[in-house]
Amino acid sequence: MSQIQFEEQQYNTQTLDAGLWKRILALMRPLKKELAGLFVLMIAVAGCDVLFPLMNKLAIDTFAPLQKQGWPLVFFALIYLAAVLFQALAVYLFFMQAGKIEMAFSYDVRQQAFAKLQTLSFSYFDRTPVGWLMARMNSDIARLAEILSWSLMDLIWGVAVMVGVSVVMLIVNWQLALVVLIVVPVLAWLSVWFQTRILKSYRSVRRINSRITSSFNEGISGAKTTKTLVIEQENLKEFDQQTRQMKESSIRAATLSALFMPLVMGLGALSSAAILWLGGHQVLMQTLQFGTLMMFTQYATQFFEPLRQIARLIAELQLAQASAERVLSLLESVPQVVDSPEVIERYGTELNPKPEHYEPMRGDIEFCHVDFEYLANERILTDFNLKVKAGQTVALVGETGSGKSTIVNLLCRFYEPVSGQILIDGVDYRQRSLGWLHSNLGYVLQAPHLFSGTIRENIRYGKLDASDEQIEQAARLVNAHDFICGLQNGYDTEVGEGGSRLSTGQKQLISFARAVLADPRLFVLDEATASIDTETEQVIQFAIEHLLKGRTSFIIAHRLSTIIHADLILVMKKGKIVERGTHSQLMALDGYYAQLYTAQFREEQENRLLNR
Repeated sequence: MSQIQFEEQQYNTQTLDAGLWKRILALMRPLKKELAGLFVLMIAVAGCDVLFPLMNKLAIDTFAPLQKQGWPLVFFALIYLAAVLFQALAVYLFFMQAGKIEMAFSYDVRQQAFAKLQTLSFSYFDRTPVGWLMARMNSDIARLAEILSWSLMDLIWGVAVMVGVSVVMLIVNWQLALVVLIVVPVLAWLSVWFQTRILKSYRSVRRINSRITSSFNEGISGAKTTKTLVIEQENLKEFDQQTRQMKESSIRAATLSALFMPLVMGLGALSSAAILWLGGHQVLMQTLQFGTLMMFTQYATQFFEPLRQIARLIAELQLAQASAERVLSLLESVPQVVDSPEVIERYGTELNPKPEHYEPMRGDIEFCHVDFEYLANERILTDFNLKVKAGQTVALVGETGSGKSTIVNLLCRFYEPVSGQILIDGVDYRQRSLGWLHSNLGYVLQAPHLFSGTIRENIRYGKLDASDEQIEQAARLVNAHDFICGLQNGYDTEVGEGGSRLSTGQKQLISFARAVLADPRLFVLDEATASIDTETEQVIQFAIEHLLKGRTSFIIAHRLSTIIHADLILVMKKGKIVERGTHSQLMALDGYYAQLYTAQFREEQENRLLNR
């Protein structure tokens, strides 16, 4: 079962989930003062809505029969005008306040969600598509903010109007009041019946929407692959199927919502007709004043207007609940790799570190009886042991799936051992913080990632407080300074999204400079020379030989010519070390490494001859 499928099953309620909304409302605690103000404004607007029909009754029954209105009528008109102006001001302030709350809530939740993404373990991103995360960060949070700031306040207004109208009607004429109120149980039953079906439809809509967002992301990021494989038609067919499902689910949800509203309106019309029939008979019998009948007619309309709004809101809350489920699933995700409370107290968290408590790292590394598996019952490493002295360069060689990347992932604490220990300077690295380890780590990937911005900004990510001189010095150390200065804007050249304006070799050099700038004690090169040309490889090889001196480094090697000077070469097969030693020792052994090196050497020689 995928991460997405698992999370979908965590929220499978068929009605509005009070516990879910309680947790969502908890996210609004920082806005409690603004919400209190908005609540007061809604009560004020609702109070005016209840007051106006009562004042109309008073005008019709008191002033209409009089021949001389005089000052009492003028005074009454001024009070009525003041009430109108007061309600207009309250509505204006409501719109302004609700807009502020909507934007503030979106800002706060997106900040929390992004902060959560910074702390989640690599395993979460391995299982969760980018498109799903984008849908949550954008459309789901925006929908939730809109519901909480606007629709929820409309719900409060509706309830306040209904309560106020019910109280006044029961006091004035309880028989006519019952004609209106008797419809409420029927409406409650309809609401329960419809909301279960609307919720199911909207949940389906959100699931499909997330898949569509994911397809968009994959289609854009993989555009070059799509064209080279000539699979545009297949991609379009798959996307058409997804959008067709989205269309059908959306129509089904909209149809249910559309049926709900006319039923509520029909009930309201029947109630108003009953009031006119019964009240009109009482007016003719002179047992009821005409102004009172007009008040009940207005109240019947007012009473069912909030009911119609609530009916609409129930449908909207179904959609919002589907969004709330996904937002909470992100915010409440628990990282698999976390520091203990004792470690956090001393070293702080990744987002709020205490670097003044970080101990200096020498770089001694030891794997002690380490077992590890990505999936249950699929063991990658079993009783793995390795000891590396500070300053040594260790190269990892082996076929795909042999465990090379796993060793590096465990060393960097992207994952943790299922059992056993990993010691750094003789201490289990779980007794130190993630921030301490990663602040001493330099990592260069096979496919380096650059952020949108300038070359200078990308190198500075290695050390955010670095000066321009330090940035240029790091670039010089990896022989990147000359090519950077040859660009039109030098260090201020925009790299484009993902570094699209630079070649792979140039991106690799910038990535290497970024790692060097932090002056790490641990270096990891993950096939850093596998995707670059021979000339750039020689530049990086020169940098590796000089910059890794005195630092503990692990190199996952694709081109064996880049690791001949490593202090220790480990040949991996199925999670085990089958050969170890220096380049010369392994060549003398004439085993798997020697065969692999000889084959690569011959291939490189043939390529040189062919390219002459």
